[in-house]
Amino acid sequence: MRGARVMTNSRQSSSGTIVAEPEPIEIDWAATALLIIDMQRDFMEPGGFGETLGNDVSQLARAVQPIASVLGAARDQGMLVVHTREGHLPDLSDAPPAKIERGAPSLRIGDPGPMGRILIRGEAGHDIIPALYPLDNEIIIDKPGKGAFYATELGDVLQKYGIENLLVCGVTTEVCVNTTVREANDRGYRCVVLSDGCASYFPEFHEMGLKMIKAQGGIFGWVADSAAVLKAMTPETSSKSAAGGSR
Repeated sequence: MRGARVMTNSRQSSSGTIVAEPEPIEIDWAATALLIIDMQRDFMEPGGFGETLGNDVSQLARAVQPIASVLGAARDQGMLVVHTREGHLPDLSDAPPAKIERGAPSLRIGDPGPMGRILIRGEAGHDIIPALYPLDNEIIIDKPGKGAFYATELGDVLQKYGIENLLVCGVTTEVCVNTTVREANDRGYRCVVLSDGCASYFPEFHEMGLKMIKAQGGIFGWVADSAAVLKAMTPETSSKSAAGGSR
């Protein structure tokens, strides 16, 4: 985890209602964090781990702009922002053989690739894409697994800042996003997943992943698009924009 975060007076203390599925949810912004899952070069760019698995990495690009929009609003309001990166120590001591040996990728975890060793901490491919690169005061959680809570400090960080709600986005919808949301749900957090701020190499998996989160009355959380989240985060700005457009 990188650095401590200095809280500022700009942190929003009001609440807002997000139009979401399966139902609207009222959010206390002072108790909310933006959690951005694994927007790393190894998953997003050609030559990384995602492509070695035979995936079309361009499928993930659609999530970048919605995430960037919500990230900008979160920064403006002083919201706690947490980025995660999946990867392993150079000696692979935190990577179980079952994970390394799984499947038939052209390059396995730890092998040399165009952006350094695949999914190894400190390599270029392990880092977050430039469009969403963390600010110095934002928290980075390095995780060895799919879920952001397993073998990390994330739970302690959220408790330290009094977080109760998570705005969750990132990749991939059905793997690391879903795993993290389920972990968070078991720990008592209310999760709102950005439908257009997540993506999968397989569009049908993306859709199913979102359906699983909001099924049965929101068994794991809520789903909303970035426009709905932004409207709830900045109601005054949205109202002024609407008024201006009606003149």
